Amino acid sequence: MMAITQAELEKEKLTALKQLKAVDNEDDLNSWRVACLGRSSAVTQAFSSLGSLSKEERPAMGKAANEVRKALEAALAERQEVLREASLQRSLQSEHLDVTLPGRPILHGRLHPLTQVLRRIYRIFGDMGFQIYRSPEVETDDNNFTYLNMPPYHPARDMWDTFYTSDEGVLLRTHTSPGQIRVMRERAPEDIRVILPGATARYEQLTARSEIEFVQVELLVVGKGVTFSELKGTLLDFAKLTFGEEARTRLRPSHFPFTEPSAEMDVECFVCGGKGCGVCKGTGWLEILGCGMVHPVVLKYGGYDPAVYSGFAAGMGIDRSTLMRYRIDDIRHFRNNDIRFLEQF
Repeated sequence: MMAITQAELEKEKLTALKQLKAVDNEDDLNSWRVACLGRSSAVTQAFSSLGSLSKEERPAMGKAANEVRKALEAALAERQEVLREASLQRSLQSEHLDVTLPGRPILHGRLHPLTQVLRRIYRIFGDMGFQIYRSPEVETDDNNFTYLNMPPYHPARDMWDTFYTSDEGVLLRTHTSPGQIRVMRERAPEDIRVILPGATARYEQLTARSEIEFVQVELLVVGKGVTFSELKGTLLDFAKLTFGEEARTRLRPSHFPFTEPSAEMDVECFVCGGKGCGVCKGTGWLEILGCGMVHPVVLKYGGYDPAVYSGFAAGMGIDRSTLMRYRIDDIRHFRNNDIRFLEQF
């Protein structure tokens, strides 16, 4: 390969720039790039021939070749911009764009109604001095049942339609109560004042008021001298702050294996105003949570001496609370991913 001189290189540059001015479309521009900056171009030949030059000639030739390449690349970028602008103008003219038309609205994301209610609950209990404690959704049989005073073959286990996994003794938690055992074993013998939010799963029939998957928030207080009256006062404050001062509630006796005594709290049905309807099954009330004093057996499994410590617990379904807060008549709307429903929040 014969070495190209600086004079020839400069002449090639002037010729290339002159040709570039006449280019008026993308295809010709690409052909120019290949011819003037490609592997067979004069610039590339100049760089390839540097090895055949003397030590004295090599720096000058290398500098000249580099300057020519930069000049051609800059001219190419400039011409590309000119052609792009020209193409845009032609497109605007051919489409007959009406610049007076209003722009398309920008769609904003938003929080799911369940998330909104959860965050409100966090704030309410946070103001009462509660901390948030996270526990796993996949649990052991012992944490979900045995340590909550439901040993194997206990009939109370039938209250929960459980999803078991292929691993023996491993299941999808049916309630957030297993978190009680975890937090007690971590913090015993310290006082505890926590809420435990999270998803739970039960094999239930889908209806307007029940789902297979739902969100719960567990409430747990453990300490010396904790009483049922403190539980009642905490729940009444929560109900008023959640559903409004005018909300009617009732606390009625119930039974749970892991609390003694036990109770359930109801709120007057928001659909019928207490008259009875399909949502409240004709009772006029909607149950929002179960509660009670922590059973001595559960305290022992958690590492606390029931002769010294006492505590109360409550578990509430966030899906049903959200139904009441926003006056929604079907719990299945929450997971249908219908944008017409979700955009209302």
